[in-house]
Amino acid sequence: MPFGASPPSPLHPAWLPISILTDSYKTTHFLQYPKCTKMVAYGEFRRGYYGDAADTRLVVWGLRYILEHYVARRWTREEVELADRFYAGHRAPSAAPFPYPRDLFLKFIEENDGYMPVRLQALPEGSVVHARVPIFQITAEGEYAPLCTFLETLLTQVWYPVSVATLSRRCKEMIAAAFDRSVEGGRASPLLNSRLHDFGMRGCTCVEQSVLGGVAHLLNFDGTDTLPAAYYAQFALNDGRPVGESIPATEHSVMTSWPSERAAISNMITNFGDGIYATVMDSYDYQRALDEVLPAVAAEKVAAGGFWVLRPDSGDPVDAVLAGLRGAERAFGADTNSLGFRVLRGVGVIQGDGIDYANIKDILEAVMEAGYSVQSVAFGMGGGLLQKVNRDTLSLATKLSHIVYADGTVVDTMKAPKTGPEKGSLPGVLAVKRVNGVPTVFPADEVAPEEDLLQVVYDKRPLAVEWESFDELRERVESEWTALPPCADVLSASLRAKRDAVAARLGVQGQFVG
Repeated sequence: MPFGASPPSPLHPAWLPISILTDSYKTTHFLQYPKCTKMVAYGEFRRGYYGDAADTRLVVWGLRYILEHYVARRWTREEVELADRFYAGHRAPSAAPFPYPRDLFLKFIEENDGYMPVRLQALPEGSVVHARVPIFQITAEGEYAPLCTFLETLLTQVWYPVSVATLSRRCKEMIAAAFDRSVEGGRASPLLNSRLHDFGMRGCTCVEQSVLGGVAHLLNFDGTDTLPAAYYAQFALNDGRPVGESIPATEHSVMTSWPSERAAISNMITNFGDGIYATVMDSYDYQRALDEVLPAVAAEKVAAGGFWVLRPDSGDPVDAVLAGLRGAERAFGADTNSLGFRVLRGVGVIQGDGIDYANIKDILEAVMEAGYSVQSVAFGMGGGLLQKVNRDTLSLATKLSHIVYADGTVVDTMKAPKTGPEKGSLPGVLAVKRVNGVPTVFPADEVAPEEDLLQVVYDKRPLAVEWESFDELRERVESEWTALPPCADVLSASLRAKRDAVAARLGVQGQFVG
């Protein structure tokens, strides 16, 4: 090993055998299922954003990443040997080894070139659908049927990028509505795509999370300071074409390293004054900076000709933004647009402290109430964007829906808990077809393969899938979100009838919602 080089971390995905990238109990299920020759399971989001029944739309993105980095990896005998060592000590309190499907793993390593022998269907990346529409479906057959749900844990992690993409999109809709009221050109203004900036990398648990969440945000906006996400989207997903953008900006260490805030700002004007740049304004006294520093540098700033973004970083977010707008108007002036709202001259305010979905609306309303166009305001969202979501945000679940027993008996199955009807699942092999533009769920035997939005992306081994560019995904999100009504009945009559029949067979009639 070269001097100074370090081995990869044992937590690096490449060092983790696929055989342990699941929940412990998953490895024991091959002994628990009845003898069967086919199993089908699917994944769906069971509700809108935090249970919003008025808008159940969601943005699908992230399955490609999971597929390429995990599902489509080739297994090796060495990985099974490592799994042997691990599972030997995993069971408590018994001294017996923890059970896992070792023989099935070795069999497909030998007979299927090391690839997991399942079939995976998925919605196209960038699709917009309503809750309850399957976003993926997995099928396993023959002696490998019991492995159908082994990948559930990995696939379910798509909850994260989908939740971030959906949150980001909902923020965009809220900002767009304010643009319609107070910005010339409304939501068609090119300024809209820069109005929510990703500040979230430092709050992420790891680099991989920052990539998945950061790219999900970039489906909706251009602005990001999460460099790994912008880099990955550009070079891995968009043929090298730029995706994310940012501007030079100070932090508190820059401001406090100079003798005064005025000196720090003058340096920014010298270096970046003919472009767009930002300075944090509350290192000492935010209001004093607005009252004294802005007028002191106004002539220098105007002479440079660029656009200066003021960033408060403490205090009440609504009050901080309004104070910034008023201070900037006193120093630089404002013009009233054709809609009757004032637009600051060559300056704006970005609020990046404490921003979440709820207070963006509060700030937008307060800005317009004060007579300002929201054109003069932007938002930086960190933890609120990449961290304040979880699997329950949209309630993703993967459930078994179809099984063929060893004797040939075919059974459609579902979950229908009496104490949790919202957790009920759908029966049978499923397909998704547009009905009047709305992705709707049908029994698979009623939908021609070419109409099924659930496309085969992996079939017992990697396929030569022609993935669209990130630019195309952005266009899909924009068009499909706009075209889709906020909520819709997405279950076909025939699927409802099947669900009722299965419920009657199981004695659980009425124990489901939706």
